[in-house]
Amino acid sequence: MKREYYSDSIANFKKSTTEEILGRLALNNDFTLIQTQRGAWVAEINILRKVLATYNGSIYFEYSIPRMGRRIDVVLLIGKVIFVLEFKVGECEFTSCAIDQVWDYALDLKNFHDASHNHYIAPILIATEAKSTIPFVTVTPQNDKLLFPIKSDTAQLGCVIDQVLNFADGNEIDIDQWENGRYCPTPTIIEAAITLYNNHSVAEITRHDASAINLSQTSEAIAEIIKSSREHSHKSICLVTGVPGAGKTLVGLDIATKHIDSDDDLYSVYLSGNGPLVKILCEALARDKVWRSAEAGEKIRISTARSDVKAFIQNVHHFRDDCLLNQKRPPVEHVAIFDEAQRAWNLEQTSAFMLRKKNTPDFNFSEPEFLISCLNRHPDWAVIVCLVGGGQEINTGEAGIGEWIDSIVRSFPDWHIYISSRLTDSEYNAEKMLEKLKTRQGVTYQEELHLAVSMRSFRAEHVSLLVKQVLDLDTDSAQQTYLKVKDKYPIVITRDLGKAKQWLKSKARGTERYGIVVSSQAERLKPHAIDVKSPMDPIHWFLDGKNDVRSSYYLEDVATEFHVQGLELDWACVTWDADFRYSVNGWSSFSFCGDRWNNIKKEERKQYLKNAYRVLLTRARQGMVIVVPEGDVDDHTRNPEFYDVTYAYLAEIGFTVI
Repeated sequence: MKREYYSDSIANFKKSTTEEILGRLALNNDFTLIQTQRGAWVAEINILRKVLATYNGSIYFEYSIPRMGRRIDVVLLIGKVIFVLEFKVGECEFTSCAIDQVWDYALDLKNFHDASHNHYIAPILIATEAKSTIPFVTVTPQNDKLLFPIKSDTAQLGCVIDQVLNFADGNEIDIDQWENGRYCPTPTIIEAAITLYNNHSVAEITRHDASAINLSQTSEAIAEIIKSSREHSHKSICLVTGVPGAGKTLVGLDIATKHIDSDDDLYSVYLSGNGPLVKILCEALARDKVWRSAEAGEKIRISTARSDVKAFIQNVHHFRDDCLLNQKRPPVEHVAIFDEAQRAWNLEQTSAFMLRKKNTPDFNFSEPEFLISCLNRHPDWAVIVCLVGGGQEINTGEAGIGEWIDSIVRSFPDWHIYISSRLTDSEYNAEKMLEKLKTRQGVTYQEELHLAVSMRSFRAEHVSLLVKQVLDLDTDSAQQTYLKVKDKYPIVITRDLGKAKQWLKSKARGTERYGIVVSSQAERLKPHAIDVKSPMDPIHWFLDGKNDVRSSYYLEDVATEFHVQGLELDWACVTWDADFRYSVNGWSSFSFCGDRWNNIKKEERKQYLKNAYRVLLTRARQGMVIVVPEGDVDDHTRNPEFYDVTYAYLAEIGFTVI
């Protein structure tokens, strides 16, 4: 399947008429062809026919970037260089937004198209009405053959191409090999949700490495369970496990997007108790829907778009409340996907909440048991998919996956159970519950229900393992694992937050997102202008651009583990406070109250804090800087001894000091 609307040799392109080229573009266009788009294509064709008069190679119009849900105006393969052209027809200025746009396109090819990895890539922004400029050609500091975006007007474009070709070295591009190259993207969860919602499949937007069980295999295994349950009229629960960043949420969204027709009894819903994640995904989908409508020459209100999206992604508590209104009527959905299922509340937390907030005394269900009971109301069939992260419980009352198993055993004897073969691993804390399943009928263990490799970091797959070893104080193993990741995934440490901010800005290219993340218990970072109690809006923090002071880019507002769980940044600054301190006998956990740090004694709360740092340290896709402040001898709440031991431990692992 072709990725572009039009492609040909440059020689054939120059011989073809504008009408012939335009016809092929229009034939492959996904949208209604509006006059402005037609006019832009005609302008681009006429400009390039003149500029490319003396060149040979290949040309591609409207080249698809599915990870971003966008298309590159033109890709040129000439000699040793891949040219990425973004035209702004009729524009006289080079906006920062447009510069980032063409940079993002080039980055996408560099990172995710295997036949582009080793070639020079030149992103060029052409504002057709701009005044003549002197082109400037140089590679980015990462020295990976990606050039800084070049600004050009129409008159200078030929000169720009000449300069780039003279600058580049290496091998000529094999055009057949390039065209047949694999596109193996690793989208952020926001990008993935948008792309899946727009009728792509998980197979189109994810990598297909031999080192990982393909996400599509997991999706297909779940789809087969849904099909079997429907055909044989039985109820099933699937427990899907995975390391941080492995794509559990992506699998859930893939299943949900395949069945969003409420007139079909396969209708499904993606549910999460992660409030920030739900809000961010819904807003991202709504904004994208408005943008796509505008691109197609239509107009849709943001409020309408938000309403449409809410039927697809819901907060699990809203789903619960709707089921409470009528405790006999089944929900419209036959398939419910519960993300971060390990965070569902236990009986005590649920009962207390129902009494306090819902005026419902004597509520005698844990959250898993009640949610299963809601799907159990269907007289024929139902499927629940639980997406489970190990060591991800970060708040009081979160029951872990064991409560789902216990609820099934205790109250739903007829349900079929499909379990990841890795649920026996210690971080899932389900050993006791699994013992109860040994004598039960209808239990199936499946390897396909475990996602073993992190997809979050497309640069180094062993980051989640490294973080686990760091938190388990397995120094020797951490040192060995770090040697495997350090060349592709930089991790640096510093005592200076200012240096950390500069490091983030120097690493990020285009719209690669960066930000500061901290523990929700990090209350003595105020001298560094970090206040975890200060309200921040995760929607603005994750979705808004570089010019918005509320966005992560400004490095002013910080996100905690509650804001970032299930989401990711390209580059992260983890600022480490005295709430979690290294010691040779194990981590020491503290909470700040009044004017002092108090020792945390409950094992459950200690585990929550450890898990919080696990979440923070696994958010970055491309690299991170860890800041351990120096403390202050004149401030008893920031005694340097609180911080020095942790810094020394991280330095011992081998992280580069800046």
